[in-house]
Amino acid sequence: MKKIISGILALFFVVNTIAQETAGSPQKSPGQTSFYAEVGGPGLVFSANIDKRFNTTHLGWGGRAGIGFASSLEERTVVQPNGGSYTLREDVSILTLPLQVNYIFGKGDSPHTFEVGAGITIGGKKIEIFNFYDDRRSNLFGTASFMYRRQPADGGFTWRLGFTPIIAKGYIQPFAGAGVGYNF
Repeated sequence: MKKIISGILALFFVVNTIAQETAGSPQKSPGQTSFYAEVGGPGLVFSANIDKRFNTTHLGWGGRAGIGFASSLEERTVVQPNGGSYTLREDVSILTLPLQVNYIFGKGDSPHTFEVGAGITIGGKKIEIFNFYDDRRSNLFGTASFMYRRQPADGGFTWRLGFTPIIAKGYIQPFAGAGVGYNF
């Protein structure tokens, strides 16, 4: 699991470095990086994220990485020494690691943009989330994002809102996300 996470993060930074080198100009322009907190979305319940463009503008290809948490109601059967049993239900919280590649559409000087992205969210352990039925617990979730973003081209306060379906074990669960942060 650690090797998978390390490999994905290394790939993210290598692609970012290559994209910046091929962009031609090494200078940084404002608006390329966003830090935001998100409720829902690929982080599942709550996440803190950094989003970086692979070129020298606030539009185009980029990626995001974050850390968050999710919770699930876990049931297990406890067998007693006298032969009886009972079901124990407890709330389980886990860390999540949302990773996505995305593309931001918009006009160069407009703060109104649209994001389309896809990626994965890695959970700290297998959980059943969104009632995927028939013991379909997972610690790896596919994610997508279709979000409106209000982000000034020259940096500043940013917010986002949109549709973020979660995919696990053959099921697609409609989901939403909203976030606020700072674009610099």
